[in-house]
Parts: sequence; C-alpha cells; structure tokens
Amino acid sequence: MMTSKTTRRSQAWFGRQDKMGFYYRSFLKNGGAPQDQFDGRPVIGICNTWSELNPCNAHFRTIAEHVRIGVLDAGGFPLEFPVSSLGEVTMRPTAMLFRNLASMDVEEAIRAHPLDGVVLLMGCDKTTPALLMGAASADLPTIGVSGGPQLRGMYQGRAIGSGTDIISMSEQLRAGEITLEEFHEAESAMNRSSGHCMTMGTASSMASMVEALGVGLPGNAAIPAVDARRNNLARMAGRRIVSMVEEDLVLSRILTRPAFENAIRTLAAIGGSTNAVVHLLAIAGRIGVELTLDDFDRLGRDVHCLVDLMPSGRFLMEDFYYAGGLPAVLRTLGEKGLLHKDAPTVNGAAIWENVKDAPCWNSDVITPFEEPFKPDAGIAILRGNLAPDGAVIKPSAASPELMKHTGRAVVFESIEDLHHRIDDDELDIDASCVMVLKHCGPKGYPGMAEVGNMPLPRKLLRQGVRDMVRISDARMSGTAYGTVVLHVAPEASAGGPLAMVRNGDLITLDVAARQLHLHVDEATLRARRAAWTPPAPHAERGYAKLYIDHVLQADRGADLDFLVGKSGSPVPRDNH
Repeated sequence: MMTSKTTRRSQAWFGRQDKMGFYYRSFLKNGGAPQDQFDGRPVIGICNTWSELNPCNAHFRTIAEHVRIGVLDAGGFPLEFPVSSLGEVTMRPTAMLFRNLASMDVEEAIRAHPLDGVVLLMGCDKTTPALLMGAASADLPTIGVSGGPQLRGMYQGRAIGSGTDIISMSEQLRAGEITLEEFHEAESAMNRSSGHCMTMGTASSMASMVEALGVGLPGNAAIPAVDARRNNLARMAGRRIVSMVEEDLVLSRILTRPAFENAIRTLAAIGGSTNAVVHLLAIAGRIGVELTLDDFDRLGRDVHCLVDLMPSGRFLMEDFYYAGGLPAVLRTLGEKGLLHKDAPTVNGAAIWENVKDAPCWNSDVITPFEEPFKPDAGIAILRGNLAPDGAVIKPSAASPELMKHTGRAVVFESIEDLHHRIDDDELDIDASCVMVLKHCGPKGYPGMAEVGNMPLPRKLLRQGVRDMVRISDARMSGTAYGTVVLHVAPEASAGGPLAMVRNGDLITLDVAARQLHLHVDEATLRARRAAWTPPAPHAERGYAKLYIDHVLQADRGADLDFLVGKSGSPVPRDNH
C-alpha cells in the first residue's frame, strides 16, 4: 500500500491552513525550513541516543548527520530528536533498570510528534532493545542503524577484547599474575576508537539481531564505528526510510514470527549474548508476536556456533566484518534450511535476496557449517525444581567438563554478601562447589544486573581454578564467559525456589538433559518457604518503585506489564 501526501501523519500538523498550522510551521521555520518542506513530503524522525555519558554512542552526532543527508537526498524532511541514552559502563545500579523507561521515552516521542517514519540510532547494550521496543509499540515505518563496534584492542602485540579481557585481566590482578601498572596500561590499549564493545557481547549481539530481524540494512551488525562504510550505511538508511513511508512499510510488517525465528537461529550461530534472550522476548511482546523461552531451545538447539569471536573464541568484530560479517552467516543458515528465506526486510527485499551471494573471506573467523567452531552451541534453556519457569546458559562460553555436574551449594544472599565474603580465605568452598547468588533478578537488584558471572574466590584462583558452576537470577555481560546459569525464574525476590537454597544443598546441572535440579525434598522446601520473609522493597517512590511493582519475570522479557503490546501511532486529538 502506498501512502499519499494528504494521509500522512505529519499533515495533521503541517497541512493545516489555520491558527495551529501557523504555529506548527512557523516555529520550525526558525531553523531555516522553507515553506515547501511542509508540502506533504515524508517527515522523518532521527531518534538519537548520543550522550557524553554513553561513550559507546559518542559518535552519533556524525551518524545522525549522514542519516539527515540521506533523508534530504530522497526528498524527505529530517527532524532529529533525543531520547534517553543508556550507557552500560556508567549507569548505576544497572542500565537494564532503565531499558523500559527509555522505551517509553521513544514510544511517546514518536506518538506525540509529526513523524511519518523513524530512523533509530542505537549501539550500547540497552539502547538497541529500548529503541526497538518503543518503536514497535508505535508501529511506524522504522529502520535501525547501529553505531558499530570499536576497532580491536591491541596490547603487548596481541588483540584484546572489551569486557572479555577486562574480566580475565581483573582475575589475573586478583591472583597476583599481573601488576597494577600492567592493568592500567591495558585500559588505554583496549578501547581505542569510537563504538561499542568489539567482542560478541550484548551490543554486537543486538546489532546482529537488528540485521537478522530485517530491521537494519545488510552489513549493519559489523561495520566498525570508524569505518567510512558505517557512515555510508547511515546515509543509505536515510534514503530508504523515505521510500518505506511511501510504501507504508510499518515495523509490524517486518517484525513477524519468521523474523524472530531467524534471529534466534542467528543468535546461536554467532555465539551471541544471553541478554538477547530477554530483549527479543520483550520486543516480541511489544509487537504482538508470541515468543517463549522454549522457542530459543527448540530453534537454537541444533545450530552450530560458526563464529570464532570473543568471549567464546579468539577474534573480534573487526575481524568478523572483514571475513564477511553477518550476511555470510545468514547465507550459511539459509543453505542449511535454517532461515525463513522470504522474511521481509527494510530494504524491500526478502532476507535471502540480501544474503544469497554473500561471500566468506576468512573461514577461520566464520567457519563452515560442516566444520563449525563449536557444534550444537545455541542458547540452552534449563528447567527443573530450581527453575520451574526456566533459566539460560550459553554452552559456547562454558567449560565442557562442567556441563554435567553435581556440587555442594555455596550460597550468597545478595551481591553485597558476595563481595564481602568472596576473597575470605576461610570461605568453605572448593572447585567442585556450585556458587549460588540470590536477589539479583528484575525485582531483586532491582533491574537484573550483570553480576551473574560471579568472580571466583581468590584462594581458588591462586590454585589455578578458572571456572566453576555459578547459578543466579541475574544476567551476565555478553562479553563474559564461564559455566554460568542465569535468569533463573521465578527470581529469589519473587519467592522462587532459588530463595530456598541453603549452604550444603546438592545441585545438579545437566545441560544435555536441560535440567537444573535442587536435591531437596518437597516437604523440606515447603517448610523453608513457610519460614521465608520477602526482602524489603528497594524504593518507595519514583521510577524504581514503578519498575518493581510492574516488572515481569525474565522468562517474559522483564518488560513492565502495562507496556506489553502496541498502541500504534494515531494522530493525537486536536483540542485547539
């Protein structure tokens, strides 16, 4: 369906030849807009998450300018607007607490303004899902432009990756294997350009999801932030959004069930972040697509991890782009019957048309399906009496010898308890134990912080231990690694079984069987539950209270219950 100039949303503002039309046009004319800018041409909102408090998105002024030029090239009227920018490295208690708030900012900004289409500029971990969630609820023609990864870090002649090597080096520092001076030197060598984390962490995983869902142009996921081709992609997105408005190609025509299935299989093939599970569930909930944890296990179970990138492997996003990027991965999935080839994308072509001829230039980075980097390594969904509503683990980042393990629980009641006791040499723990962290889920932290990859006890690090089974209701950074069970639902603070675990209980993790079992009989668990007291709420006012009162559990995307679904973008009522 094609839209006409007179039926576009923006004409309810700019097409009026009365007092209010005078207001709307005249104030925008103070920026130099001539009269013919209001003649019915598509008005494109450039939704920008630039902020000096968010280093990952600090180059977005440049990207926005290229989008603006593209919109003008195609005859549109670009109007840039800001929304909340969630900086993963600077926000406390966790950027995830504010993902839903930012999504509300995006949705209401779109609905309230005279926009016919939107270009979303996102990069850092939570900016991508927040913008997609808000835009999905508004459901205008929408295209996503990611900011791109940093250049690879280089230290002492070797490549290092943001997050992944931060974690390993901090453990080396705690174990006394490197000096504080070396630690500081590595800081300057790691993040040496604009862009988000250059590992396959949450930011790069979500940029890949944007492309796999069909919301971004081909190449969106991996072009480095400082590569001129990133600016070219932004300019082409600006051109394309004008055509999308004319075609009435709204977001709900892109974000279909097949698109989400493509994204889930892509997540497995790239060894992507467990955080993408929560975000995809939330985005699907906004657009009205039924998606569950079981879909991740069913669709990703037999998909090989094809990409040898940190944190699971050796290389970094820059190498991934030079090797062929996400189109090469999507082509492989399509050739193996693991891609819905007719899923539409924002450039107007089916996804298979975009990737069917995509080359792979380096099979060490993007491995063949027959000789994968790691076989059958999709996100695994665990269930059992410890996680009746599910938990997740990333097999590609785990130690094979711990994928089936029974151990004695060492319980930390909170993140403060963990930090207080983890380096106590008197802590009763050995390498066979299972570390359990409570009260770090959506309600419990609040915000479900990235603390699930608990630091190992210093005394075990000194013994050479580098991995243990760790279980929590928290998340972990997409740049992290280890045998870490996350997103246990229901969470401890909501009275889930995790709250009842005590020191000394035996726990069995069996990834192949998809089991997470607490070896405590039901009568004992009932008695513990009867004696359990819910923790005091974290907040009595403001957004934090709203969040705690309304947040859904991890298995439902940790969205706010009243935000699920979409309202569309009708023209607001005229009360003038």
